[in-house]
Amino acid sequence: MDSTTADTPITLHHRICPLCEACCGLTVQVQGRKVISIRGHDDDVFSAGYICPKGVALKDLHEDPDRLRTPMIKRNGRHVEATWEEAWAEIAQRLPAVQAAHGRDAVGLVAGNPSSHKIGLMLYLGRLIKALGSRNIFTAATLDQMPRHLSSGLLFGQWMSVPVPDIERCDFLLILGANPVVSNGSMWTVPNFKAKARALQARGGQMVVIDPRRTETAALADTHLFIRPGADVFLLLGMVHTLFAEGLVQLGRLAEWAQGLEQVREAVQPFTPEVVAPRCGIAADTVRGLARQLAQTPHASVYARIGTCTQHYGALNTWLVDLLNLLTGHLDEPGGAMFPKAAAFALNTSHLAATQPGQSLKGRGVALGRFSSRVSAAPEVMGELPIGCLAEEMETPGAGQIKALITVATNPVLSAPNGPRLSAALSQLDFMVSMDIYLNETTRHADVILPAPSPLEDLHYDVPYPQLSWRNHARYSAPVFGPAAEQAMDWETLLRLAAIASGEATTPATAAQLDDQLFAQDMQRRFGALAPAVLAATAGLRGPDRLLDVALRTGPYGDQFGQQPDGLTLAKVQASGPSGGIDLGPLQPRLPEMLMTPSGLIEMAPAALLADLPRALADLQQPTPELVIIGRRDARSNNSWMHNLPTLAKGPMRCTALVHPADAARLGLAEGRWCASAPARRRAHSTSTPRSA
Repeated sequence: MDSTTADTPITLHHRICPLCEACCGLTVQVQGRKVISIRGHDDDVFSAGYICPKGVALKDLHEDPDRLRTPMIKRNGRHVEATWEEAWAEIAQRLPAVQAAHGRDAVGLVAGNPSSHKIGLMLYLGRLIKALGSRNIFTAATLDQMPRHLSSGLLFGQWMSVPVPDIERCDFLLILGANPVVSNGSMWTVPNFKAKARALQARGGQMVVIDPRRTETAALADTHLFIRPGADVFLLLGMVHTLFAEGLVQLGRLAEWAQGLEQVREAVQPFTPEVVAPRCGIAADTVRGLARQLAQTPHASVYARIGTCTQHYGALNTWLVDLLNLLTGHLDEPGGAMFPKAAAFALNTSHLAATQPGQSLKGRGVALGRFSSRVSAAPEVMGELPIGCLAEEMETPGAGQIKALITVATNPVLSAPNGPRLSAALSQLDFMVSMDIYLNETTRHADVILPAPSPLEDLHYDVPYPQLSWRNHARYSAPVFGPAAEQAMDWETLLRLAAIASGEATTPATAAQLDDQLFAQDMQRRFGALAPAVLAATAGLRGPDRLLDVALRTGPYGDQFGQQPDGLTLAKVQASGPSGGIDLGPLQPRLPEMLMTPSGLIEMAPAALLADLPRALADLQQPTPELVIIGRRDARSNNSWMHNLPTLAKGPMRCTALVHPADAARLGLAEGRWCASAPARRRAHSTSTPRSA
């Protein structure tokens, strides 16, 4: 119960917003257990006071009466409140039974975007996946970003080696299929992008946006070029062709660290600007001009995102963007596309490649298609199957059919393709467990729902986003409030699920015991004879804090367990939190030290991608599609998953179709009228939460 009175002191807390990739610093004003206000933290070293509507919504989320605070068990078709031990007993009785009857692949797992914004989920989800031993693992990454990981893995040898624009020093920024004015970066963590773009223009730089729609970013750009939806691959191929044809290729210092140049030259020969122009709707001279400007501007970068990923040629598009940055001498150079250096070494394995300056480390690279989905034979990438295959894997009988499902912070009925089909498939499962804070379109099918703590009741350190950030930094948020009575932390819940999946008995002490056991094993494997010293140095910590301390100490800025006295430790980063974190400086060149390919070089001509070019060439001979439907992002709903909160749900209807006037006339569409059937409208707007029903 909130015992706040007028005499209760008001306190200020620094908080990193966990609701999107921008990771803005917030100042949360609190009285007792009540949030008084949330605003941007002016002294935050990364976001400098910027805030968007999602940050303010943390108050609504914490106080939302619809947010689940106790476990729920489905009884006679209805969810009823239960104790934690009742929930665990239900899971322990039913989940192993499915495994015993149908095999380990019969239990699937789906994880959503919030997992990457909660350190407990991010660091411990792998424990559960390993315990399950199932091939049926799905995440939201396959919905919009897997092509980005694929290109990074093939070219640089590690899935998370993602180059991002060094916008502070960039003088020409070319953006395709992205709207960072709204998203503040996607696979590029750049809060207050608008201000940074205007600063680029103020110093004489230019921003060019290529997009089928006049987005908020396009409106800010110096030049906006309309492109036919889905034709980015042809524009990019025409630009790469131009670089070779006009002698504009300049690898610079990376020439000795790259292989496959001649293979790329030969592969793009058929894609002249004249050949690709009709299909992409951009004149051949304009295609050449873009390539020339990119090559001739000393500090330039190409950035592409969801619009180029969520289409037939997502992998080719991302590869070609990387090639454009490399071929013009802008990869890993100030003002170009650079690789951030995350402080927490072990939390991001791309740093495992670091060796001595000027050297590369030959690695295993990445493996593709080690197994495939049962029904459609879709290959795995990063150990995951496409979430678009989830429904058919539940529907189709036979060995390996998904009979039980665990969902973690995800609502695929709303976010994945063909939600009604997926909803129907979920209703046929033998058993389903969800970790979630809401009863929503997906969790309504769960037999057991395990609630998570409010973000304000949990610690926060961004795991993936420092590896995607516009500037190097280290920031930590302590919990603003203690957890509610009996509320388990995310990592504790995952460990107890892992214990059950492994066939072990589970008690309230299971999570702590299993965490100690696994941590000791990991440290022994990693440090060998030094493991006892590591265990002693971290003896006062547990859970994510303990893993984070080791990661910071062994990272590129770390104290190396006392060998570098001025280096980072968890304690130093924690102490900096109220003042806005630790600024670790602008992006710096990192190649070749981080390469992990089998050759130790940038492998710029992967066979798997070259083999896809004939498909693109054949596509040029086909008629241009008459109508292509594409998605768009809105500032209030972008990556927030919070369609239950008034702060984000209020305002005009944003579920609207933007149609070219010529297409609207041809299809008989009129402004302000519905363009879907009544049943489809009901599906689009239905939700199981009380407030928005």
